[in-house]
Amino acid sequence: MSTTPAKPAPSPAALITPVLIGGSLILMLSFAVRASFGVFQIPIASEFDWPRAEFSLAIAIQNLAWGIGQPLFAAIGERFGDRRAIILGALTYAVGLLLSAMSVTPEGHQVWNVLIGFGVAGTGFGVILGIVGRAASDEHRSMTLGIATAAGSAGQVIGPPAAGYLLEFMAWPGVFLVFAAVVVGSLLLLPMLRAPEKTTRRELEESMGTVVGRALRDRSYLLIFLGFFSCGYQLAFVTAHFPAFVTEMCSAIDPGGTLAQMGITNTSQLGAWAIGLIGLANIGGTLLAGKLGNYFPKKYLLVAIYTGRTVVAAWFILVPMTPTTVILFSLVMGSLWLATVPLTSGLVAHIYGLRYMGTLYGIVFFSHQLGSFIGVWLGGHFYDLYHSYELVWWVGVGVGAFSAIVHLPVQERPRQLAPA
Repeated sequence: MSTTPAKPAPSPAALITPVLIGGSLILMLSFAVRASFGVFQIPIASEFDWPRAEFSLAIAIQNLAWGIGQPLFAAIGERFGDRRAIILGALTYAVGLLLSAMSVTPEGHQVWNVLIGFGVAGTGFGVILGIVGRAASDEHRSMTLGIATAAGSAGQVIGPPAAGYLLEFMAWPGVFLVFAAVVVGSLLLLPMLRAPEKTTRRELEESMGTVVGRALRDRSYLLIFLGFFSCGYQLAFVTAHFPAFVTEMCSAIDPGGTLAQMGITNTSQLGAWAIGLIGLANIGGTLLAGKLGNYFPKKYLLVAIYTGRTVVAAWFILVPMTPTTVILFSLVMGSLWLATVPLTSGLVAHIYGLRYMGTLYGIVFFSHQLGSFIGVWLGGHFYDLYHSYELVWWVGVGVGAFSAIVHLPVQERPRQLAPA
């Protein structure tokens, strides 16, 4: 009597690939919409004759709401299911965009950006990286987290140009409606997010409160939390204020030079190109950081990244600003931009396990977004006071050096679980 050969078990790569593709695409679409908000600043301010600070405050509030919502949505995912958390996040995101499209006051935009920030949290790093991290094997986790993070970087590259293109054919409220449809449409990718629970039986027996409480009492976790602050400060400040900084401070571009041949004929265009270059360099830097995280201690890689940011930022403010220094800064800073994300999330997973990785990383990410809020707000505040970005830039240099230092004492080893 013949027997049917047993069907081979799927390989780890076959299990992670759909999860990684689906999660990466959701991150890319979510971040594409989020990264485009700077493009709307001038159209909205011009239509209603608002000071620029009004819409800047709405973006700052969005960043803070994103940081507050990140651990909340991660906890919802780990308690009630990741896909339910993503659905809730996408719907919240879309509602925030719809209500913002109908807002005609600064206060309206500032209030509804709370919903948008929560929506970004529900479709962003805390939930998606938790799914990807649990689906990946130990030896490939850092790299897969890097790929997912790089997808978010790709969203930063495509989002602002897409918004600018749409604004040529429709008013800004119409673009908001299109983006709301894009966010809801990303839910079609949910069937791909079927990740196995890569946790031990002991981890499953521990409650979320027990694990989170133990982490909050751990000195290493608090150091990681403090260290992530400068990442958010630097990223948000540069994203919100660097184009204006370049426009005002950069030396004139040679009309017959190489940049002019590329279509860059003034410092305003150079500032916009600088953000795009940061996004492009970020993709390669994030993938490299994820790859290196498989082979080297993550805390030392983070020390190197924050040190590199500190050095390049100090160099940039000390030398005369020219188109060449702007491009060099954008490429180097871009390669270090989100390289901290796969390493920080991977470090949290390595030390505290996978069961509540999303929640624990979400709490750490709140520090990042607190830094983002302060970076955006302080940049505008100091500029209004001193008509210069130099002081707030040096604050960014200081907090970058602080982050490099505080990661050195982190004990990068798995913590023992409580006795059964």
